[in-house]
Amino acid sequence: MAKIIAVANQKGGVGKTTTCVNLAASLCATQRRVLLIDLDPQGNATMGSGVDKTALEATVCDVLLDDVPIRDALVRPPEGGFDVLPSNQDLTVAEVELLTKPDRQYRLRRALEAVAPDYDYVLIDCPPAINMLTVNALTAADHVLIPMQCEYYALEGLTALIDTIEQIRSSANPKLEIHGILRTMFDPRNNLANEVSSQLMDHFGERVYRTVIPRNIRLAEAPSFGKAVLFHDKYSRGALAYLALAGEINRRESAAGVGGAAEAN
Repeated sequence: MAKIIAVANQKGGVGKTTTCVNLAASLCATQRRVLLIDLDPQGNATMGSGVDKTALEATVCDVLLDDVPIRDALVRPPEGGFDVLPSNQDLTVAEVELLTKPDRQYRLRRALEAVAPDYDYVLIDCPPAINMLTVNALTAADHVLIPMQCEYYALEGLTALIDTIEQIRSSANPKLEIHGILRTMFDPRNNLANEVSSQLMDHFGERVYRTVIPRNIRLAEAPSFGKAVLFHDKYSRGALAYLALAGEINRRESAAGVGGAAEAN
């Protein structure tokens, strides 16, 4: 059964979509089966994976609103080896219409039940807001991966997101946990970045990934080519960082599996 990870932060510009696309490709490079769900109406994860968001027969919007079977909406990008549940501007409608639907916060969870056994990981690219789309993602997920820049305002946003996660856990999804906090666009020459990074480590300990995603030109330009940085420049610092993150996540899952087996015995 897939491990479902929502990549969330209500602050925009922190690297959610970059992380989703590149982590999906990197996990596939480690022989894992991956589904990437684009839950942002901007459709950036769809386009960044090499899928034309203007030429889709079905999207995540149809799955959420019209109960279209999720398999009918999946597409395979030209590179990467992972599947995509794509998005486009139609999803903006879903933000409003979902409010009128029965069991509105559970619709993504129910849709995923049909395909979760086919994958090792499902990554959900959340919109930069706490709305009904994000609530659907957090209700469906096992874990939350939080990308954030090491700057002052990011700490405030992190506190608000953790409060939201606690609310979802208590009301709709008791299994939801923080998988890890990912430091993105990191510049070690910046004193503030180092200070915030130190505060994160002190407060969250092992929940902060050891892997740090650097500022990297190749990483920034890869979306304009519609591909993950691994297929744009596999030797770039950005590509190597996301491969390292994939390895770290796989090791955490292996350790959790061993621990779970021990507890079961």
